Amino acid sequence: MDKEFTCFFTGHRIIGGNISAYVKNRIEYEAQTLINDKGVTDFITGGALGFDTIAAQTIIRLKEKYDYIKLHLYLPCYNQMQNWKESDQYTGRIIMSYADSKIYTTQTNYFNGCMQIRNRKMANDSTYCIAYMKNSRSGTSYTISYAKSIGCKIINIGDEL
Repeated sequence: MDKEFTCFFTGHRIIGGNISAYVKNRIEYEAQTLINDKGVTDFITGGALGFDTIAAQTIIRLKEKYDYIKLHLYLPCYNQMQNWKESDQYTGRIIMSYADSKIYTTQTNYFNGCMQIRNRKMANDSTYCIAYMKNSRSGTSYTISYAKSIGCKIINIGDEL
């Protein structure tokens, strides 16, 4: 994976039902723009609920059109899905089955700080970030701030809503 051609996703876990279609469409549009205009071939998600799930499902669909792009999951801990609803666990397993790689950014179960370690690694390994941030006091906000500080180019689709 070449950092110059890599994009990661970060966003809130809760996406209102009335805007989820808009978010899906914007992710698809921005990802295709990066593929076609910047040569991006690798996309990273953190494997979480909400925005990460929508982003992963979008990249899986785009792989049908762009068979050379890859989906990488950066997972913060071994038991990330443990407390998810069964339907969400099922969706998570499906996404994992389509991922080109799964990287655990810590080698343990959940602990305070494991998500931040994952988020920093996603940013460190990328040049671009497609984000959905509406709340400036959130993990997403922290991740975007960090990514900007190391030179990532941020596309925040939450700014438009």
